[in-house]
Amino acid sequence: MSAASIDNEIRGRLALITGASGGIGGGCARSLYLSHAHLALSYHSNKESVEKLADQLASAYKTAHPSSTPPKITCHRADLSNVDETLKLAEEAKKEHGKNVDILIANAGFGKRITDIEEIPLDVFEHTLNVNLRAPFLLAKSVVGGMKEKRWGRIIFISSIAGYGVGLNGCHYAASKGGLTAMMKNLSTRLAEFNITVNDVSPAMIGDTGLIPSGDSVPGLVDSIPLGRLGVPQEVANVVSMFCTTGYMTGQSVLLAGGLNHK
Repeated sequence: MSAASIDNEIRGRLALITGASGGIGGGCARSLYLSHAHLALSYHSNKESVEKLADQLASAYKTAHPSSTPPKITCHRADLSNVDETLKLAEEAKKEHGKNVDILIANAGFGKRITDIEEIPLDVFEHTLNVNLRAPFLLAKSVVGGMKEKRWGRIIFISSIAGYGVGLNGCHYAASKGGLTAMMKNLSTRLAEFNITVNDVSPAMIGDTGLIPSGDSVPGLVDSIPLGRLGVPQEVANVVSMFCTTGYMTGQSVLLAGGLNHK
């Protein structure tokens, strides 16, 4: 294959981003939208935040590309702990945009910080796995057919350093994120022949998120990070953008942790 025939272009592609009302989802939306991708943004309860994000993106695009027609943005409510609502997302995005999803960014997650296994209720364990692992499985399952037809696709999971067995959370969260990375590695080998790449970003200590709102939320947290600061959502989005535009990379988990080591 010649370099001229390699397609890493995301202009005009449709990206489905879950958890778009949060910092990481919003950062991913901004990066892809300013690169001319259409967006289907999903949220669970924070409709106002997603609609505000859509307005901000439209304004930013107009400033950055005043002579271009803005890509389309749609907003979709879905409870990702519900199987039917999760499976409907891709179909709703296709209906609104008139095309299949090209890029899936499974970002939405749930994390209740309980570190002692004896204190983790079964319903919290099950809900965590349903949102963090089952939902990305269902989403990938629902978009991969269209990607195969087009012979182009990007599937990106937002995992965590917890998947490597470390971090602030308990074994329920670690199990969900470890499963996500394992699923990514398996899918990458199965889907490569269709020119569909599958990767994940495994962040740690990212501020401006529901898990860590600020450096003051956990005493001594910043001091434990070699770089001496929290990461920011846009830095996660930078890695996601790299995955989207680098079709030769698949089956990789990128640890974004400020120098923290998972070993």
